[in-house]
Amino acid sequence: MSISSADITGLILAGGRGSRMGGVDKGLQNHLGIPLAMHAMLRLQPQVGALLINANRNMSAYESMGVPVWPDAVADYPGPLAGLLAGLERCETPYLVSVPCDTPNFPHDLVERLAHALVEADAEIAMAATLEDGQPRTQPVFCLMSSELLDSLVAFLHGGQRKIDRWTAQHRVVEVMFDDASAFFNANTAAELQQLQAKPD
Repeated sequence: MSISSADITGLILAGGRGSRMGGVDKGLQNHLGIPLAMHAMLRLQPQVGALLINANRNMSAYESMGVPVWPDAVADYPGPLAGLLAGLERCETPYLVSVPCDTPNFPHDLVERLAHALVEADAEIAMAATLEDGQPRTQPVFCLMSSELLDSLVAFLHGGQRKIDRWTAQHRVVEVMFDDASAFFNANTAAELQQLQAKPD
């Protein structure tokens, strides 16, 4: 048994400051002719039932991509957890899966594999992981979670906490190993964005 894609809402996290890219809005940076966030959206769309974007700037540009756009529910760019909270608050399905806007080549079977592992392990959160230099490394913003975790996340953020791994550690988490670490290569800087252009998926 797995989870139907219709029961999963996909969330594109595009609400960061982009500080390592000079403060630009990362999700709107051009990659092979279209914005990074649009790449993420097009790749995630076939894997889920509904889509949302979390963004804090240039709302009309994101809205033009044709899916609902929601800002952080917490002020001052507190990080990806605020984006997850915005997604959980708006999610109308039993599950939410998140991907960042700056990783356009994530696996086509990402959601299917996370969903299978979540059910198999009776977990609340399934998180992608890759091997880097022989060591497992979690990719915490690539995660599928039960939408019932909303209250837990509200309490965590209102308690002044911000770290995603500290919150996920409070729940039953299963890590799902993906062989191709390059699929999770993300563009944090202008130079990394150029590297991405050189190796399209």
